[in-house]
Amino acid sequence: MGLLMRPLRPGDRDPIARLLEATAVFRPDEVVVAMEVVDAGLKTGQTDYSFAVAEVDGGLAGYACWGRTPCTQGTYDLYWIATHPSHQGRGVGRALMDAAERGMRADGGRLCVIETSSLPQYEPTRRFYLSLGYEESAVLKDFYLPGDHKVIFTRKL
Repeated sequence: MGLLMRPLRPGDRDPIARLLEATAVFRPDEVVVAMEVVDAGLKTGQTDYSFAVAEVDGGLAGYACWGRTPCTQGTYDLYWIATHPSHQGRGVGRALMDAAERGMRADGGRLCVIETSSLPQYEPTRRFYLSLGYEESAVLKDFYLPGDHKVIFTRKL
């Protein structure tokens, strides 16, 4: 597997949209928000979002997006991470997290915060974060909708 990590490029927009839909995890409204963030990230001079894109053998295999948490010193949010289903379980997600954490640390990051859903389809995602050394720091009951709690993971960088 020829894995290459690189920055976001304008030609990534459509492949990222297809990747998000292929995961069959994100609701349509979530994909819309993710694409709004990608569009913001593609604007010249923006500093709110940072991206890492994973290519495998020349095709987009995944991406991660993170940024500083407003009104904090050194806290970062991982806003999005997704790996195409055909590349899951092959180290792409781990490589994306490594790239994101390196980027956070390089900018003075000291803490990474990740929020995700408690729904059953997110169980592999929650296990993934735990396998990387993140801890479940909080659960906000019924946050997204009744029965769908926000699960917050954190890790010191």
